[in-house]
Amino acid sequence: MNRPNRRRATWIGLGIAGMVVIALAAGAAWLLSLPPATTPAAPPAIAESERAATLSALKPPKRPRPVIAIVGINDATETTDYLMPYGILRRADIGEVAALATQPGPVKLYPALRVEPDATIAQFDAQHPQGADYVLVPAMSRDDDPTVLQWIRGQAAKGATVIGICAGAKVVAAAGLLDGKRATTHWYYLNDLLEKHPTVRHVPDRRIVVDGRVATTTGISASMPMTLTLIEAVAGRDRAEAVARDLGLPHWDARHDSDAFTFTRPFALTAMGNTMAFWNRERLGIALRPGVDEVSLALVADAWSRTYRSQAISFAAQPGPIQTRNGIRLLPEQVGKDWDGERTIALTAEPHPAKALDAALNGIGQRYGTRTEALVAMQLEYPGEHGRTETRTTSMQ
Repeated sequence: MNRPNRRRATWIGLGIAGMVVIALAAGAAWLLSLPPATTPAAPPAIAESERAATLSALKPPKRPRPVIAIVGINDATETTDYLMPYGILRRADIGEVAALATQPGPVKLYPALRVEPDATIAQFDAQHPQGADYVLVPAMSRDDDPTVLQWIRGQAAKGATVIGICAGAKVVAAAGLLDGKRATTHWYYLNDLLEKHPTVRHVPDRRIVVDGRVATTTGISASMPMTLTLIEAVAGRDRAEAVARDLGLPHWDARHDSDAFTFTRPFALTAMGNTMAFWNRERLGIALRPGVDEVSLALVADAWSRTYRSQAISFAAQPGPIQTRNGIRLLPEQVGKDWDGERTIALTAEPHPAKALDAALNGIGQRYGTRTEALVAMQLEYPGEHGRTETRTTSMQ
């Protein structure tokens, strides 16, 4: 296995498969050392002074109508981190939004979907020699890709605000932009981030942390409140609230219960059990159709591909790109008219994309059990009741 493929393999499932191997080797003592599941607490409200400071720091640094670049590497960039900000920002119509790749060709998203980016970083630089106003950095299969690190540094030097989504904070840190700064990241990668970059000052109980012209977020689902916060900073509260209503999100802010997200005993046992049942794994099809909502699609495909029991596969009747509601081009992973109806994931008819993840998690719970539902919610760092097994009401806030 060559080096990029080996790196990608170790990244699969947020590294949890590797932890399963450790658990099998260490045995019961290791499992017993893990804490039981925790009950999420209701975090206190964010002070108005803190909220105002966050919005002030995120104001457009260059243009009233900003240029926003979402960058990914071609071989593995996180699905929701890449697609959700794109779809929401395009809905908001607050600036020019471009989905970029470091090299020509499609971007293979992880754990599901494949897209045709708007441009390469070289093409973007030729079109925007003054640089972007904002650069969004999703989680990637490797933190040390020299091309993306050099480009992020260059954009920061031109005055861009750099936003690390989820474990994209590790990429931002590797570019040297988090040295001595306050930050956060996905719970699973926090220790790794702090070990490699000891001057980073972790801020607990916040989904969004802004320090100067650099922002970071907690896990995958945090890209929605982060994007709405950015919309508010650029275009005002009324515009952000209108987009939030369109998404089906009544309110959002930076509050977070960090203690609710950790490697617990139920989490480990479920990951182990689902991984070991390799004979009982499914490929579930998602039909790609023109005009599909990319936010709903990303959330659903991401969730169903994190069960260790299933993998979401996009399919279409014909080869070639299929344009989503807000203009990104999806490339089907399989071409064919039909898929076994019992193994098809139907995107919900619910018009509000924020509800799509709830529907997907409920479906996962019904198909594989509530422990697998909680396993997926924990990977997505999704606050609310899906992290527990006895109730079913969640919130993206």
